[in-house]
Amino acid sequence: MSMERQPDRLRRRAHTTYGLVASRDNNNKVSPCQQEADSQGGEAQMPRLPEDIWCYIHSLMPMRSAARAACVSQAFLRSWRCHPNLTFSVRTLRSNKKEHIVRDFCSKVDQILKRHSCIGIKKLNIQMCEGYCNSYLDSWLQVAVKSGIEELSLSIPPIAKYSFPCSLLSNGSGDSIRYLDFTGCSFRPTTELGCLRSLTKLHLYHVRFTGDELGCLLSNSFALEVLGIRYCNGIGSLKLPCTLQRLRYLEVLGCCKLGMIESKAPNIFNFDYEGKRIQLSLGETLQMKELRLSFSGSVHYFSVELPSRMPNLKVATISSHREVSQYEMEHVSIFTDPSELRKMQGQQHHKMKSVKIQGFTSAKSLVELTCHIVESMTSLECLTLETHQSSSRCFEPADKSNKCSPLPIHILKEAQRGLLAIRTYIEPKVPAMVKLHVVETCRRCHAVEL
Repeated sequence: MSMERQPDRLRRRAHTTYGLVASRDNNNKVSPCQQEADSQGGEAQMPRLPEDIWCYIHSLMPMRSAARAACVSQAFLRSWRCHPNLTFSVRTLRSNKKEHIVRDFCSKVDQILKRHSCIGIKKLNIQMCEGYCNSYLDSWLQVAVKSGIEELSLSIPPIAKYSFPCSLLSNGSGDSIRYLDFTGCSFRPTTELGCLRSLTKLHLYHVRFTGDELGCLLSNSFALEVLGIRYCNGIGSLKLPCTLQRLRYLEVLGCCKLGMIESKAPNIFNFDYEGKRIQLSLGETLQMKELRLSFSGSVHYFSVELPSRMPNLKVATISSHREVSQYEMEHVSIFTDPSELRKMQGQQHHKMKSVKIQGFTSAKSLVELTCHIVESMTSLECLTLETHQSSSRCFEPADKSNKCSPLPIHILKEAQRGLLAIRTYIEPKVPAMVKLHVVETCRRCHAVEL
């Protein structure tokens, strides 16, 4: 019976005993094997507890501590061989001879996995060093997948060319996997992969794949809740099917060749995108609560092109360097074109309480967006508008030697225009119940420059 089903008294007893074991392990300067040999001349006399409780205790210990404890008794050795969480890296295995680091690393990992019972491995984290042999890694992954692993993290050196053997996950072999985290390898799933019925989290970092290959996996991952893709330069498009009913969090960062994201997943509540401007089709956004966009033109996209139905949106972070910098501005200043401000129809956000805009300028599109925020967000309590600030600021006015870092004159002038736009077009529209906080450039440090 698993520990989750044990009575509370057994769980408390297990945690108490674990504290004693961990305390002894941390306080002893000699190894457990040597200490027992010196004091007992044989196997340690430990409290009599059911073996599954000892296994649970050792599962709470770091891997190195659990391995050291295996020297104390046969019961501890059996617990070590069932340890559920294994992390293999040069640091955890502590290979001292740099000239033999690859050989020592592979040898130690190979011995541990061969002696493991292959029962109960839940988490496996492998951080490979340079110069390894692919045949080693293939055999280790095969052992882990057959054991019913739940979380698999694999990190490959950038110069290596390793393709994850997706065939290991086919024919129901990957049904137990809940979390996949790949860094630096190739990941080429095909239609033969089938359904990963338990997969809830997928993180890909510097992984080589195409949109079609990823689509083979996503179309059958019905339990997926979190999808994170970072710096995967081979992907040209990302299409999320409507079968991803449970997908809640989507993150796409720094994929330089990506040209389109098309989502039909209906229940995403957190979307984070950073990169170049691409074709975005988010589909149903009724559940969206947090939104982060960072690309050139994102202000215009958020105010004009983004779907209007986001009734549950609470946090929106919009970053666009070309729209908040006057000398690169894509949209004209409000003082160059003082014609009537455009109205944004249909967008209503009734749950956002606090909004902060940094680097506020006189760009007309930014003024229009801010006015829309003030007029449409009925739940708004605080609005913070910050004109361009230097990277460091003075916090002690009495100390004349402490100054803000200098700013170019054109930045300072645009900050002044942004402040004037706030006072002229936005401040009169702010309701009395909303606190408006305007952060100006430092008058003491920048007054002379202006």
